[in-house]
Amino acid sequence: MHGTKHHLQKDFFLYNASKARSKTYINMREISERFRLPPSEYVIIPSTYDPHQEGEFILRVFSEKRSLSEEVENMIEAERPLPIIFVSDRANSNKELTADENAGKDGEKTHADEKKRSSTKAHEESEEQKQFRNIFRQIAGDDMEINAEELRNVLNNVVKKHKDLRSEGFELESCRSMIALMDTDGSGKINFDEFRHLWDKIKSWQKIFKRYDTDHSGTINSYEMRNAVNDAGFRLNNQLYDIITMRYADKNMNIDFDSFICCFVRLDAMFRAFHAFDKDGDGIIKLNVLEWLQLTLYA
Repeated sequence: MHGTKHHLQKDFFLYNASKARSKTYINMREISERFRLPPSEYVIIPSTYDPHQEGEFILRVFSEKRSLSEEVENMIEAERPLPIIFVSDRANSNKELTADENAGKDGEKTHADEKKRSSTKAHEESEEQKQFRNIFRQIAGDDMEINAEELRNVLNNVVKKHKDLRSEGFELESCRSMIALMDTDGSGKINFDEFRHLWDKIKSWQKIFKRYDTDHSGTINSYEMRNAVNDAGFRLNNQLYDIITMRYADKNMNIDFDSFICCFVRLDAMFRAFHAFDKDGDGIIKLNVLEWLQLTLYA
């Protein structure tokens, strides 16, 4: 574990028993324990009796030789998540296969099958693009651009068709953040190509949300949010996960669909902006006050 900076998932604790723990796990003001353990590598997990509560702890380690300790958390970075291929038919439109699984299951394909599949895919994409362009033209008008309010109308009409999301729709502020993410010319509007790119992102994030909303409540809790952020390709540390919970969760520490998408839009925009300023790729940028205000106010 030393130096890996790898956050342990739930499965680790399902298959690895604890070597020592508090004798009584009840709701008390203070718990103090002393353990004598053989030299080895240990993961120490302080916790509160009730979830989502804040508490302090102190850890003292006595050893003959020097012992090292560090907080287990991810390095901050954004990666491209594994592509997900959605296979739909009339009987079931919710089948999902990862690219790796699809490659393993396909086996050998004949050249004729490959050609037929690629031809069908190209036809479907062109039909979808044609449908999107017609809808976009009706809303955007002659300038073929939409603002935040028009984007909100489009997205909320789509969300209404997904009854399983249990969402009241997107707030105007969320749509403004989406416009800021895709607006490359600073006009406050997005054109058709930018809208298409945004729609692809929302669809992929929607699939992640539905994957973790197992009880179909229309919300996911803060623990599920950590895994959802990771699945979307964002690697954050514990401090940033706490900030996301404070910013986007309700009093019960649950995050609804609108807040979920708004969070991902903000993460995508901030990582993209940072990489644009990080010319030499050393992970450090320098901004003057004007650049900083422009970046944060319009994000």
